[in-house]
Amino acid sequence: MSDPTGTIARPLPPIRKVESKEGRAELDRVIAANQPQMIVVGEPRHLSGERGEQAKAAAAFAETLRRRVTVPVELVDERLTTVEAGRRAGESGSATSIDSLAACVLLEAFLARA
Repeated sequence: MSDPTGTIARPLPPIRKVESKEGRAELDRVIAANQPQMIVVGEPRHLSGERGEQAKAAAAFAETLRRRVTVPVELVDERLTTVEAGRRAGESGSATSIDSLAACVLLEAFLARA
């Protein structure tokens, strides 16, 4: 989640098994509570940049999400975000989940290029 100016990213708790009924309900609650102007979905590409099965699944999820929300949904390359999140967690001693920190890294990169 970013601040209203689109400058600072902050972590939200991860939603596990978003393909499940409970996961979708949780995602709907988060979207309703935060009223985002855009949703960024990580696209897990191979280090070579190629799209594998995980990236195809992310694209399918993004397409499903586009049909359910009224805001834009963007796919963003998430290569090495977990590595960077682990580095930050180690430096800060953060108890925030690596997945949430990786999402912040992804969003920060997206915001920086926007």
